[in-house]
Amino acid sequence: MHYYKISSSRLGLVPGLFIACAALAIFVTDIKAQAPSQIIQLSTRMQVGVGDQVGIGGFIVTGTAPKQVIVRGIGPSLAQSGIIDAMADPVLELHGPAGFATVTNDNWRDTQQTQIQGAGLPPTNNLEPAIWATLSPGAYTTILRGKNNTAGTALVEIYDLTAAPNSKLGNLSTRAFVGDNQNIAIAGIIVSAGVGLDQVVVRGLGPSLSALGVSNALANPALELRDHNGSLLVSNNDWQDNTVQAQQITAAGLALTNSIDSALLALLPAGHYTALLFGANNGTGNGLVEVYDLGATP
Repeated sequence: MHYYKISSSRLGLVPGLFIACAALAIFVTDIKAQAPSQIIQLSTRMQVGVGDQVGIGGFIVTGTAPKQVIVRGIGPSLAQSGIIDAMADPVLELHGPAGFATVTNDNWRDTQQTQIQGAGLPPTNNLEPAIWATLSPGAYTTILRGKNNTAGTALVEIYDLTAAPNSKLGNLSTRAFVGDNQNIAIAGIIVSAGVGLDQVVVRGLGPSLSALGVSNALANPALELRDHNGSLLVSNNDWQDNTVQAQQITAAGLALTNSIDSALLALLPAGHYTALLFGANNGTGNGLVEVYDLGATP
């Protein structure tokens, strides 16, 4: 796991804030150079509470072929990177479509140790959970909570072990409590080397969650997209601020229902990226960060 220090006067963050960009040097994917570029890993660092403030992430496997993935919940090892309130003992659940048997894991060595080590993705702390699964195309949900109703900062990660044009991670959405300073929600994205630039839309929802019954919704979400060096690539407060981008997002079928929600579109070469969801004017509340892979440019 690599962490990159960035500073942002807009966020008012203290110097030396560690931003999680999930990337393992030992993670190798078998992707042919002529294949289109696509997202091969998605992650979100968040504040995980109890009750309705547990970490909830959804992702979609698109295409026609089954996909092998590993889902991990990282907590105690974050303390080595300066996270002072890292979750001590996370528990992970994977839910799927009708007919899918829910999978739960507390400590990654409890089950599937051979598969997880074979993929080169064992967590560094034995208290961290991980799930290896072969998933048919469809929508899936991860729930990350603290054992015995504990809270703290944690990271949920989804790795694509069988990236291919006919099957990909098309979307990740994570609902989490968005705090201030270093307690904002952070999504990590890895784009594979391949043909073309990958078209990615990132959305940050707050006000529209109230209509869905979510209490204490983030009143005015804002987004930033940064590269692996922490350099700002694009930012957005209200999704219709940029007329051209708003038209592109609408054309992709991803228009937002509330003008105060945020969204941005980017064409990304291979590499590691982070999307930061925070409240404008240091606002806090429950928010939703979403990443959509629209496919590679020709």
